[in-house]
Amino acid sequence: MANTAAELARRKAREEDGAGSTANAIPFNQQDFEQLRCESLQSGSLYCDPTFPADWDSLGYNQLGRYSSKTIGVEWKRPTELCSDPQFIIDGAKRTDICQGVLGDCWLLAAIASLTLDPQILNRVVPPGQSFSSQYAGIFHFQLWQYGEWVDVVVDDRLPTKDGKLLFVHSAEGGEFWSALLEKAYAKVNSSYEALTGGSSIEGFEDFTGGIAESYDLKEAPPFLFNIIRKALKLGSLIGCSINITSSYDTEAITGQKLVKGHAYSITAAQQVQHRGSPVDLLRIRNPWGQVEWTGAWSDDSKEWDGVQSEERRKLDHSADDGEFWMSYTDFLRQFSRLDICNLTPDTLSSDEVGHWNHGEFEGVWRVGSTAGGCRNYPATFCSNPQFFIRLEDVDDDPHDGEDGCTALIGLMQKDARRERRFGRDLNTIGFAIYEVQYKGRSNVHLGPDVLLRRTAVARSQNFINLREVCDRFKLPPGEYTIVPSTFEPHRKGSFILRVFTEKQAHSRQTLSFDSFQPDVGQNDRDRQADRQTGRQTDRQTDRERGTDRQRDRQADRQRERDRQTDSVVFNQTQMDGSSKLGLQEFHRLWMKIQKYLEIFKSHDSDGSGTMSSHEMRAVLAEAGFQVNSAVIREIVGRYADTSYAIDFDCFVGCLIRLEMLFKMFRTLDKKNQGKIQLDLQQVEPSPVLV
Repeated sequence: MANTAAELARRKAREEDGAGSTANAIPFNQQDFEQLRCESLQSGSLYCDPTFPADWDSLGYNQLGRYSSKTIGVEWKRPTELCSDPQFIIDGAKRTDICQGVLGDCWLLAAIASLTLDPQILNRVVPPGQSFSSQYAGIFHFQLWQYGEWVDVVVDDRLPTKDGKLLFVHSAEGGEFWSALLEKAYAKVNSSYEALTGGSSIEGFEDFTGGIAESYDLKEAPPFLFNIIRKALKLGSLIGCSINITSSYDTEAITGQKLVKGHAYSITAAQQVQHRGSPVDLLRIRNPWGQVEWTGAWSDDSKEWDGVQSEERRKLDHSADDGEFWMSYTDFLRQFSRLDICNLTPDTLSSDEVGHWNHGEFEGVWRVGSTAGGCRNYPATFCSNPQFFIRLEDVDDDPHDGEDGCTALIGLMQKDARRERRFGRDLNTIGFAIYEVQYKGRSNVHLGPDVLLRRTAVARSQNFINLREVCDRFKLPPGEYTIVPSTFEPHRKGSFILRVFTEKQAHSRQTLSFDSFQPDVGQNDRDRQADRQTGRQTDRQTDRERGTDRQRDRQADRQRERDRQTDSVVFNQTQMDGSSKLGLQEFHRLWMKIQKYLEIFKSHDSDGSGTMSSHEMRAVLAEAGFQVNSAVIREIVGRYADTSYAIDFDCFVGCLIRLEMLFKMFRTLDKKNQGKIQLDLQQVEPSPVLV
């Protein structure tokens, strides 16, 4: 339960002092920048980061490993060793400060380049006031969003070099180092430089803003995309667009109408104008170079502006040689290939001139044997996936498609995939389904098979795909919904965050306890029994196919065996001493309870194997009268299930006896019947019987 306790402590800290918010970033690795810099200044020595040392392990594990040709001759040097007058930032951050080295992280560099377009966000990620002169101690810091929390990342300024030049990101002039140090901070939170190889610029964009990103292929643009863009701008979203390239020779090639291929543009305005009595949708687009502008229709001083009233022309400020230009939405779809919208959280936006999204965020775990249920194709385990509740009450103002409804952006992001690459772990294939249910005022409702296996999801993610994040936009009617995130196949472990952005206020929470929801539909017991039997057979077949892939380590097996022996001792002593300690009446009550547990167990062991699937543990405990949350279920499965995630009767009874004792202890300590207790240090000490 240590991980669960740590998670609860983190949530409490976030609620009490905003830890992890934009205003109170958490020190990454518990390293406080101000304290470390002060210590270095007092000692007169330049800072050396022990958590991301200047050695092979920080470079990588394969292509950038110890014996790779790419890293032979690499030396770690400080900027003061590379040039006579190093600068952190010279005359503001610019696109030319970001030149790629031998690392394949162009996706990250595109995201870093986007920071130069917005000084407010840049100052959030790259705290100002850092330099190689005033209070220089060889230490710098940056702030990044990491899976629901802002973290303050400390790095020393030792950078990998080869032949006296930076190996990775560098500035065009060679004397500016903010981008190289930011890349190092990003490598640190992902465990190594090599972990940054390959990716999407959206990933970096989200980690620099904390926002949730949507992507659109403009060759398959959805209806009303112009209205989506217009509303996104009103909500303070950052919008980028680009033109695909077919080869490396096309990179930054300029077309006949002065558009740059493979180049990141930003959209800064969306406006409809009257052109000779007819409406025309226009987009204002910015080239970060500050020059090279579109020369087609609606460009600066083009003839199309002659058909617009002079007052409206002045309002749109359509003519200036500043890299910003207007283009019709129709031409935009023809000329550009991709559109990315990064929707920002309310606390990221400081301006009151834009509206704010409402934002909800949850953390969850897919645990093999308990909550890693896979998609709807696996009915035996699907219902064991984590579930999240959302209530949508108010329809959008000014809906983008003209139809009433509640817009929701839902993003499912798996955590720490880059950090685990060195262990050969790939991204899970992930997605989610959304079910509409009438909860009738009940809280903590966990949907069972009667809903999830017999009702059609009202919406789902477009694809199950092996990306860090799956994000889709939905228009749903007001109502109550459950979101079920899952991997495509069952028995795939991982942790994730689920984010929900809505235009209007929404109520959301994770469903923790098992208050099984029964819909108003007819279903006889034989159908339910047949479904359970088919599901278990499918589950066990899946277990047999995976074989050794799910073996537990020996230490866990030994711990589980000790727990079983303890349970056996407790149970046997209860049997032997029942007459003297409990009395015959109490012994009879216990015996009848065991008979009840036996009947429950048999009903979930339809194939007569003497075991039941651990994925049914939640439902079985509910039948036995115990309602516990997902965290407890995970611990029970980890302790009592075998290597094929089955639970035999001995372990089942031992678990229930222990649960009953713990429930009795809790009720004894909960004298005011408040559903919570307070323990002093002596009471927290583990009991030799219960641990």
